[in-house]
Amino acid sequence: MLRYVYLILTAVSLTACVDRTISETVPTALNVGSPETVYATTTRARELDGSYGYRRGDGLKFLEMTVSVPPNHTPGTLDFSYANPDPKTQFVMASVDELQGPQDLKNRLGRVEEVSIFVHGYNTTQSETAFRAAQLSRDIGIPGATMVYSWPSQATGYGYAYDLDSMLFARDGLEQTIRQLKSMGVKRVVIVAHSMGSALTMEMMRQAELREPGWASKNIEGVILISPDLDVDLFRSQMDSIGTPPDPFVIMVSQKDKLLGISARLRGTTKGERLGNISSAEQLSEYKISILDTTAFTKDAESSHFIAATSPALLAIINSASRVGRTFGNDRRGLDVIAPAEVRNPTGATEIVLTETGQAQVTAP
Repeated sequence: MLRYVYLILTAVSLTACVDRTISETVPTALNVGSPETVYATTTRARELDGSYGYRRGDGLKFLEMTVSVPPNHTPGTLDFSYANPDPKTQFVMASVDELQGPQDLKNRLGRVEEVSIFVHGYNTTQSETAFRAAQLSRDIGIPGATMVYSWPSQATGYGYAYDLDSMLFARDGLEQTIRQLKSMGVKRVVIVAHSMGSALTMEMMRQAELREPGWASKNIEGVILISPDLDVDLFRSQMDSIGTPPDPFVIMVSQKDKLLGISARLRGTTKGERLGNISSAEQLSEYKISILDTTAFTKDAESSHFIAATSPALLAIINSASRVGRTFGNDRRGLDVIAPAEVRNPTGATEIVLTETGQAQVTAP
């Protein structure tokens, strides 16, 4: 146990010398890089300097951000600086426009029919979330508009307990975001959640479902949980409350996720498992979900806890699936390229193990 605590404290000390609250806005970066628009809703409080930090706000705020993507960007990489960023080699915040409520957001979105909401995990600043969303949008070619739901993370390695409370605090804001988008006429809302953001997503759907049965599948057209930092028994309880989850519902897992292994052991989990590093889908067999095992891509990924964003090989596969999905429209979604619908279990879980060559081994536990 002491070894795991030491690993966490080491990670904290490595970032302690960096002031992550700094995020320079450099409009001229777009003279070098190319723009990627990222919308945001946030429950972070606005600070005196205009930034949105770790404090919890009173209501939901709306933003439009423009991120400059460097000309030399390669899929799976995310290089940025908290001070004196270089637009030739780094992601740079080019503009942050604070919107005047949901109507202003609707005007900016225009006739966009699909919005993908990225929900970040623990220990994350708002700027870091925007950069990651811009990178994923660029690397995968996300259709429609890209949005982040930025909840008040303390953005420190030792802030796990604060972030856990903030995650629960932020449930209403995420639900409100989806309700606002649907009221604007957005036809497809897809949630892409990472780590603790997956727990937030599940809690949000559960609470909405208890108030309005059928809400989740009616208002959310797809859910992707990436490396979810979530207890398996808790997930089962949440799924039982939700009843009919959105379709598709994908969980991206890796048995070599080091951070989830530490998280599980600190909680005293016997098998050292969280939802994001489960070794078998058998215990989730009754739920209509797809479990995508990405363990094979750990070697070329910069982060074992975020393989979906940092493995160039996996990103190439996802990008290909996304392109085919867009080509064939709603009748053929990207997931079908990886695992055709006809081989997936129509009533329960389907386990999809991806190999480094892009081949998929599909089983129904």
